[in-house]
Amino acid sequence: MKTRRLTKREMRIFAIGQLGWSTLGGIINTWLVTFYLPTTGSVEAGAKFYIPTGLVVFGLLTVLGLITFACRIFDAVTDPWIASLSDRSRNPKGRRIPFMQKAAVPFAVITVLVFFAPIESISSINIAWIFIFLILFYLFMTMYCTPYNALISEFGKTQEDRMYISTAISFTYFFGTLLAYMPFVLAGPLQAHVTYAWSYRIWFIVLAVIAMVCMLIPSFLLHEKDFVDAKPSDSNAFKSLKATFKNREFLKFAASDIAYWIGLTLFQTGLPFFVKVSMELDEFYTTVFLGGMTVLSVLFYPFVSRMVRRFGKKKLVITGFLGLALAYLITALIGILPLPGIVFGVIICVVAAFPMALLGIIPQSIIADVAEEDGIVTGEKREGMFFAARTFAMKFGQSIAMLVFTSLAVLGTTQDITSNDLTASAFGLRIVAITAVVFCVAGAVILSFYNEAKIMKTIAKKEDIE
Repeated sequence: MKTRRLTKREMRIFAIGQLGWSTLGGIINTWLVTFYLPTTGSVEAGAKFYIPTGLVVFGLLTVLGLITFACRIFDAVTDPWIASLSDRSRNPKGRRIPFMQKAAVPFAVITVLVFFAPIESISSINIAWIFIFLILFYLFMTMYCTPYNALISEFGKTQEDRMYISTAISFTYFFGTLLAYMPFVLAGPLQAHVTYAWSYRIWFIVLAVIAMVCMLIPSFLLHEKDFVDAKPSDSNAFKSLKATFKNREFLKFAASDIAYWIGLTLFQTGLPFFVKVSMELDEFYTTVFLGGMTVLSVLFYPFVSRMVRRFGKKKLVITGFLGLALAYLITALIGILPLPGIVFGVIICVVAAFPMALLGIIPQSIIADVAEEDGIVTGEKREGMFFAARTFAMKFGQSIAMLVFTSLAVLGTTQDITSNDLTASAFGLRIVAITAVVFCVAGAVILSFYNEAKIMKTIAKKEDIE
């Protein structure tokens, strides 16, 4: 069956799906800790404690941190399983899009239900509720994202196409993340009419509906078989996963990617706390700073593709790691240098914008390169498994970050660390920022061993033949 390249318009339609799932992912990454580990100011505004927030697990971990980590362990099993089902699918509509169509609605509904803990006080029932719905959240996230990400390689038939798609989905990823922060601005006016919790839940519902529609748009407007005629893989999940992790260049990238997601999630999860606790500003500025950072980052997008052609992807990603480390180092200096909180916020936004552009666009393209090179060498198309492994790296890094953040953010508090109403401290948040610096530098060091020249040489030979 003869296939064709996507037009630029079709690539933009494809990117809308990322807007949907990044909004839902942003709601969990931003609000899970903010909602269930409220600051002192939030408690005064009416926030309730639904689960214990102190270091009650072995005296080192929070209940919420342990829940998220356990859910990610479950996720480690479902990622390769869904990837294998997708790679091996013989559905006449394609290997990827049928999964996306089935996952979109439950993915959106379950995201909202995470924040509907049924008991209005600290309760083991709430702990069970959060655990169950987080498990389901990650299952349906995998069911949508793994096939979706595999299409990046399959839809991107040339280096130009892969970079365009990576740029488009990077834009929608950041915009989706920004949407997830909007309740910081929009919830306040509702609190005169509804409870504190419902002022946020209402907006979670609105955002989830928007996200659901965005996820369904590419799954119904793009007909996979028009663009992809890949032979289904014959390997089972274990064999496919084993073959994927035999790829040494992929292992190097995946290790650096885990470090990236730990550093990024520590910052994204901590941003509302940095604003309210460290900078001593109204939570409204959380959205202002993220919005400013996103706009500045997008301004760099047109230059990234040109820079890739000149410098290569590896050098630019390493530059992004080090730039992000600098932004986090500045964050750690809040309260030490005699600058107003708002000045720190502006400086951090400006410094982080360019690294966020590099790290938002290029890594997806690198995975597409690795998957294509592996397919050329082995003769087996396993894009789903490669992107599942990348998704796992993202989720594993995020889970480590959640575990680390909830444990470190409360250090230095004057409260009893086992207290059920424990809140974050400025000292603990400084430790969080320093930890993010360490992981970003580690990511840069690990990626320096990635052999980009070997990957690109193999792909170039194939393109010359065709």
